[in-house]
Amino acid sequence: MRRTKSYLMKKEKIQPLDGPVSLEDAVRRIKLVARDWESVDVAVRLGVDPRKADQNVRSTLALPHGTGRTPRIAVFAKGEKVAEARDAGADLVGLEEIIEQVQKGIIDFDVAIATPDVMKDVSKTAKILGPRGLMPNPKSGTTTFDLATAIKEFKAGKLSIRVEKAGIVHIPVGKGAFEERQLIENIEHLLSELVRLRPASAKGQYIKSIAVSATQSPAVRVDPLGF
Repeated sequence: MRRTKSYLMKKEKIQPLDGPVSLEDAVRRIKLVARDWESVDVAVRLGVDPRKADQNVRSTLALPHGTGRTPRIAVFAKGEKVAEARDAGADLVGLEEIIEQVQKGIIDFDVAIATPDVMKDVSKTAKILGPRGLMPNPKSGTTTFDLATAIKEFKAGKLSIRVEKAGIVHIPVGKGAFEERQLIENIEHLLSELVRLRPASAKGQYIKSIAVSATQSPAVRVDPLGF
């Protein structure tokens, strides 16, 4: 992949030559190059096999300092639940029309919520929304009849944790404008939750690697042995 001159300059400035660094050092380095509007993200590789049902790490999480952004929420619903979702502040509400958009590759939302009675219809989009971590699911709090509560929580910064096929969890943990302390506390909270979710069947080293990056910056690797 061809990298821009700006990216290479950032890489030279922030990537350590001697391997992973402490979480505090990683955040300090990212803050050197991240602009205020950029998202700061964490990628954690876990020692699990997501193909096994008992190792498919999935949950929800609210960070102490939020993520710095308000997500766009789509709600799959019908009947009286449509009005409830709109009144609660959903950005996109409906059923067949949203399914049709998704099937055309138009995904203009960050969180998808569905009522249980329409999941048979929503399942038509599983092959598209699933790989993107957007498929509604009871374990992530996105399949529910209590739309008002779910929409309020996700608008306030509630996140879905879902391990991908490669065993990696990607989570936004703030913005470049956040203070170092806020980013560190958000990341520590995330890592603590991942440790709590460790499957009993996971053997060996659980947190294998941690990387912190901004939208337009290289990643800085964090020493995982402290977590």
